[in-house]
Amino acid sequence: MQAIVNGEIWTMHGPRLPRGTLLIENGKIAAVGENIPIPYGSDIYNAAGMVIMPGFIDAHTHLGILEEIFEEGDDLNEITDPITPHLRAIDAINPLDMAFQDALHAGVTTVVTGPGSANILGGEMVAIKTCGSVVDDMVISCPAGLKAALGENPKRVYGPNKKTPVTRMASAALLRDTLAHGRQYLEKQARALNGKADPPDRDLKMESVARVLRREIPLRVHAHRADDIMTALRIGNEFHLHLVIEHCTEGHLVADRLAAAGVPAVVGPVLINRAKVELMGRSLKTAAALAAQGVHFAIMTDHPVVPIQYLLISAGLTTRGGLSEEQALGAITIGAARVLGLEDRIGSIAPGKDADVVVLSGQPFYLGTVVNRVYICGKIFDINN
Repeated sequence: MQAIVNGEIWTMHGPRLPRGTLLIENGKIAAVGENIPIPYGSDIYNAAGMVIMPGFIDAHTHLGILEEIFEEGDDLNEITDPITPHLRAIDAINPLDMAFQDALHAGVTTVVTGPGSANILGGEMVAIKTCGSVVDDMVISCPAGLKAALGENPKRVYGPNKKTPVTRMASAALLRDTLAHGRQYLEKQARALNGKADPPDRDLKMESVARVLRREIPLRVHAHRADDIMTALRIGNEFHLHLVIEHCTEGHLVADRLAAAGVPAVVGPVLINRAKVELMGRSLKTAAALAAQGVHFAIMTDHPVVPIQYLLISAGLTTRGGLSEEQALGAITIGAARVLGLEDRIGSIAPGKDADVVVLSGQPFYLGTVVNRVYICGKIFDINN
């Protein structure tokens, strides 16, 4: 049994505990509260004067797929075909990418990583823990969604080569066409199961699309501008999809539409300039506008666009746009977990959940605050020792 005692515990699902105790057993949270008896022989960590929080979650990164230093570590975009849903992020992750250590030292215990946005359908994303030497042992959810992209990136990659898509119309058409073929694939499988036809040849592309059509995983759509967000909602409604809007830069302009559709968003990166036309509408008020409409959302770094160690700072900046401190922290803990459908395992400190815990030297949004200790499934990492 492990015990963290005397710290201020921010559970992210209930009131803060000014002087709480957290018990960990077999990689899970066993108990949390005040005046909890500590079993004899427990490994005790005295967190007096510190803040204890659930491990931080970055819901959109390219960690381990696009390494910051080496060109050889760039496995982000397969720019030979705009429709590559069968690619799997897990096959590209280098768990020895130095950025995993950066994540750990910043208290980030779970990330979603995946392909880039060059293709209309880029491949399957994966949610992983940030410690380990073999990626298979780090997985928490695979696949965590199918990456799609609208807007400028597919046009910029394929247009100069006179390949589709050259326009936004073509991007939407390619996505619709692929989803329609996926429906046909499912219909052929259904007829085969009913003994009315031979089964179709195995098609890895359509297998991935079928998971989206059956709503087993979300279609996670890269969309910055409001018009691209609305195209995603339009297509999602046509095919009855579970959508997540990635980036959502102009989400404040259509927050009511996202709310009405029940579509969550992963907002960011926040620490970025207006490097392309789609970022002209960038605003720190986006997350607050979504919150005001009741839209579930998370904050991302889009690592390495913004280095992952700045996730907490990114969340903090959204308070300048109108979010409360609690809402901003929720966007990288329990709120992010909800967007990912993983709130039963991560995102808050509650009995039965993974023992992913960060111990901070002080209040989360103070610039002088550092991470003292991190637990991932109960495994201890002393950061400043």
